[in-house]
Amino acid sequence: MLRARYLIPLVLFLVIGVFLAVGLTKDPSRVPSPLIDKPVPAFELPLLDADSGRIGPEDMRGQVWLLNIWATWCAGCREEHHVLMEAAARDGVRILGLDYKDERAAALRWLDERGDPYFASAFDPEGRVGIDLGVYGVPETYVIDAQGIVRHKTIGPVSMETLKQEILPLVRRLQKGAQS
Repeated sequence: MLRARYLIPLVLFLVIGVFLAVGLTKDPSRVPSPLIDKPVPAFELPLLDADSGRIGPEDMRGQVWLLNIWATWCAGCREEHHVLMEAAARDGVRILGLDYKDERAAALRWLDERGDPYFASAFDPEGRVGIDLGVYGVPETYVIDAQGIVRHKTIGPVSMETLKQEILPLVRRLQKGAQS
């Protein structure tokens, strides 16, 4: 009787330990998105740099593009910014920025100081579109095909390695498929 008293808690402790150990080996930037292989949620937001214009996924139909959710208060956004600058300038990737829960003046100043990798930036001060996208936090980057289907999601800063090994090859494959 005494053995069972100690054996059950020991077994439970070991089972919990195994689950924790397995969880610690997982990459938190690889959280699966329910949007993969589904249409990007519809939205139409004002442009960051203009009060009159609006932009949304429908404006991108027929093109392969990235949607990058960013904010001035985001440390990871600062970390990935040079990678996005290179992707836009050298690799010719079309990136739509989505300024998330931010102030317009601060965001415009941030892009002016650091450079602007985006062909356009949508302005989402309340973060409503982020809810539809299932944003965990910023930055997040989505690869969207010419039909408006989400094909990839990166949570956290895009590194040069992720850009070159995952995002650019996927963009090139999708571009070839769109031209066929």
